[in-house]
Amino acid sequence: MSKSILIAGNWKMNKTWLETQEFIETIHQNKIVNETKAHVAICIPFPYLLSAKNTLLESPIKIGAQNVSNKEKGAYTGEVSASQLKSIAVDYVIIGHSERRSYYGETDALVNEKIKITLQNNLIPIFCIGETLAEREEEREFDVVRNQIEFGLADIKADELANVVIAYEPVWAIGTGKTATSAQAQEIHQFIRSLIAELYSKDVAKGILILYGGSMNAGNARELLSQPDINGGLIGGASLQVSDFVSIIEQAGG
Repeated sequence: MSKSILIAGNWKMNKTWLETQEFIETIHQNKIVNETKAHVAICIPFPYLLSAKNTLLESPIKIGAQNVSNKEKGAYTGEVSASQLKSIAVDYVIIGHSERRSYYGETDALVNEKIKITLQNNLIPIFCIGETLAEREEEREFDVVRNQIEFGLADIKADELANVVIAYEPVWAIGTGKTATSAQAQEIHQFIRSLIAELYSKDVAKGILILYGGSMNAGNARELLSQPDINGGLIGGASLQVSDFVSIIEQAGG
C-alpha cells in the first residue's frame, strides 16, 4: 500500500488579490492537480481565504491559513481565531513556522495552545518544527526537535494527534536555496516518527503525516519524496508559480 502524501503550498506574505485570483483559477482547471493521488493544499494570506475556498468548492484542493490566534475571541486587535477560520471552511492551519518563532517570538507553549484550539475547532494543524544552522552545527538537532515535539504536543491525545500534520523545516534551508540532502531529511523524519511511537504508539507513528519543509522544489521533490518517512512537503517559494507547484504535485502523485 502506497504512503499518503500531502503537498501544501505556503505563500507567506506574497501575491496581490488579482495575482491570487489568477493562480487559483489556473490551478483549479489543471488536470494533473485534479487527478493526482496526492492531497493538495494551499496556505494563503488571510484576506483571500474565503474567495479561494469558494472557487475551489468542487476541487480536491484544500485551503489553509498561515497562522491562528491562541484565543477564541475577544479584544485581540489584529488576531484571527480558529472559529473564524472554521466558519469559512478553512481546512488547514500552519502553526509554529520558524518565521513566527524567530520574528514574532512564538514559544513552544504558545504553539501548543494554538494546536489545541485548532483541534477543538476541527481544523488540521500543520505543526512546524526544526533546528537552526547553529543548532545543527552544535549537533543538537535531535534534542531541539525532541523538545519542540514534546512541548508542542503536550496534553494532545492519540486520537487528536491523528488530525495533526508535522512539518520538519530545517531553518537553515528555508528561503536560502539550501536543502537538506535526502539522507539528512530522512534521518530526521525517521527520528520524528520513532519519537511519536515512543510518546504514543507505533500505530499512531505509522499513520501520522510528516512533511519536509526546507526548500523543496521541482528539482529535488522526487528524491525527497522517495524517502520512506517523508509524506510530502510544505512548499514555500516553489508554490508561488503554478508550473513549479504543479510539477511537485505531479512527482508526488505517481
